[in-house]
Amino acid sequence: MVRCIAVDDEPLALRQIKSYIERTPSLSLVAACRSAAQAHEVIDNEDEKERIDLIFVDIDMPDQNGLDFVRSLPGQRFVIFTTAYSEFAIDGFKLNAIDYLLKPFGYDEFAAAVDKVLSLVDLIGRARENALPKSEAVPENREYLSVKADYKTMLVRISDIVYLESAGEYVRLHIDGSPTITTLFRLKNMEATLPSDSFMRVHRSYIVNLRRMAGYAKGRIFFDSDEYVPLGENYKEQFLSYIDKTYR
Repeated sequence: MVRCIAVDDEPLALRQIKSYIERTPSLSLVAACRSAAQAHEVIDNEDEKERIDLIFVDIDMPDQNGLDFVRSLPGQRFVIFTTAYSEFAIDGFKLNAIDYLLKPFGYDEFAAAVDKVLSLVDLIGRARENALPKSEAVPENREYLSVKADYKTMLVRISDIVYLESAGEYVRLHIDGSPTITTLFRLKNMEATLPSDSFMRVHRSYIVNLRRMAGYAKGRIFFDSDEYVPLGENYKEQFLSYIDKTYR
């Protein structure tokens, strides 16, 4: 059972999404909220053992819009946007939304979006069950990283990884001369797997290969003239200390 909340300032829209949730056996409605503030209160008081995993949220709301609301959430959640404004779709998917339902939408569209969430829940559960225990971890001096993507196991040369990017429950590996690989893995777990002498967390969503950097400026770390990642404030001191010790 996937625990969820619905957030919409329009009473009729909120009533509709609530009715859709209640007729879907795989979903359990925790709360129907008329504002982002109410939703924050529900999430702030959630039980760790009964976490809210899925959020249906409108975008155009008076107190805090849905995009900013999702950005402010603690931890990773599945998000489905429900809105009358198609122009926000790109921004929504940049926040790793599972789907973007354009009002008015029917139950079939709703159910199809929920099916995407259920598929991910199942995939994540199976991946955690199959995770190797620490005693079976690959040694520190390994040359390749084994990752599962596109229904197969791939071997990636660690030195070819330029940077890693968090995408919710997934990690995108940006590799020199090869297409990006997306694998089911949390960034913090990947950080523990990579050699610390050449990889550094520089943002809550990014790990960089220090040996692939071309430079840095104005809160950005560059790999070439067109590709860069942001340098987070919480990681700046450690990064600049590395630069001072290594290059000055």
